[in-house]
Amino acid sequence: MKGRVVETLTAGVDARTIDVSIVILTQRRSGPLARAVRSALAQTAVERVELVVVDNDEMPSARAALSALAANALCPVRYVHEPASGVANARNAGFAAARGAFIAFLDDDEEAPGDWLAALIEAQVRFDADVVFGPVVARVPDEITRHRDYLQRFFSRAGPSEAGPLAHYFGCGDSLLRRAALPSVEPFAASANQTGGEDDRLFRVMKAAGARFAWAPGAWVWEDPSPERLTLGYALRRAFTFGQGVTWMYARGAAPSRAAVAGWMGVGLAQATLFGLAGAVAWLVRAPQRAAVLDRAARGLGKVLWTDTFKIQFYGLAAPPRGGPPQGAE
Repeated sequence: MKGRVVETLTAGVDARTIDVSIVILTQRRSGPLARAVRSALAQTAVERVELVVVDNDEMPSARAALSALAANALCPVRYVHEPASGVANARNAGFAAARGAFIAFLDDDEEAPGDWLAALIEAQVRFDADVVFGPVVARVPDEITRHRDYLQRFFSRAGPSEAGPLAHYFGCGDSLLRRAALPSVEPFAASANQTGGEDDRLFRVMKAAGARFAWAPGAWVWEDPSPERLTLGYALRRAFTFGQGVTWMYARGAAPSRAAVAGWMGVGLAQATLFGLAGAVAWLVRAPQRAAVLDRAARGLGKVLWTDTFKIQFYGLAAPPRGGPPQGAE
């Protein structure tokens, strides 16, 4: 397998100093990627920006489409082909190729309004933040009726109504990171390549080191989850891995603690038992909140079954048959 390739696709655009790099990861999702790229290129009131698209397919399948989208771009557009599969590999490739002092991550199933980046930057300056997060509003198609409210909430991200410092962190999608605050040249843990959670692990390390997080309610984006993700089964599997991440941090993170591992496993066992029983009853009576209750049970079970034996692979999956649905994309 050939190694990483980085190309600049824009002709006639000055190689000026870059303040912010917008980074989008993708893997065989041409339609959503085009929407995300167009929204990134349409950002207003922000200068000295570049767009970096990381193609995490074994073959450079996104290059031709991105080249066409970049033809009339007013900012530099860079294409990174990272054939080594895995979400952490892709994020590290984007980080390595980005030239900005700040890096804004936009997922390839997200679409940003024109003032999205400006809102992130405003919050960063106002609060001198190392990482800024914004809201995510999921758009669930009308034909999805089963567990619709739950899925809408699951794929969305809510936060305070006012901008301000945050005591906790979210995922990388819709975020702005200060390069100088990142702990290494490859900040995303390769051990999370197939499971995800690489961003949680990074932000936990940064928080322990004193990093400042902030919330920008005006920096919201839409998210259009792919159809194969809009199922209760997929959401509960992800909820299970979210629970795993909590215990894993104390077992194998930067500051291991056996006491914390035991404590979180105990909490998880109680949650899995309580919400598992409640979820079974809710399912039998077809209660409207049954999906949310099962979500809590899955997160609790993940805290208990956190070891490698119970890992679930979401990223870096094999290519689908020609004409089949995409898999493993970020």
